[in-house]
Amino acid sequence: MKSTFFYFGIAVIFSLASCSVQPEPLHYGTDVCHFCKMTLMDKKFGGELVTRKGKVYKFDDLRCLLSYYHSGYEPIDNYQYKLVIDYHSEGKLIDLGNAFYVSSEEIRSPMDGKVAAFESKEIMDRFKKQCKGIYLTWGEVTAQYK
Repeated sequence: MKSTFFYFGIAVIFSLASCSVQPEPLHYGTDVCHFCKMTLMDKKFGGELVTRKGKVYKFDDLRCLLSYYHSGYEPIDNYQYKLVIDYHSEGKLIDLGNAFYVSSEEIRSPMDGKVAAFESKEIMDRFKKQCKGIYLTWGEVTAQYK
């Protein structure tokens, strides 16, 4: 009888551990953008929305992510994680609300969004100067793609 409770307890622990909601890494060359259906290719761009229930939506460009985000398919407060790729650290997902954004005609993103996200303000400032870009706040970025 004790062993039955022991195994039941172990099963409960493993089932709870497997239910945690986490972002997933983007797999370039195999993952497909949930919005435009193109294969993710450029490691300087991309993003991910993860719902509180664990559904993961992957995107090849900030433009696709925001088009889906504003589509109403999922209520905005349903997202546990809202992530974007750090342009300076290929493939690294960062919180999009805390990122620093640059818009420039010189930025060649997959869906021609012309916006790059950065985790570091200092790196963003250097890049902005180099590409003659302009700094955008998160509010300005979201308004641009509504």
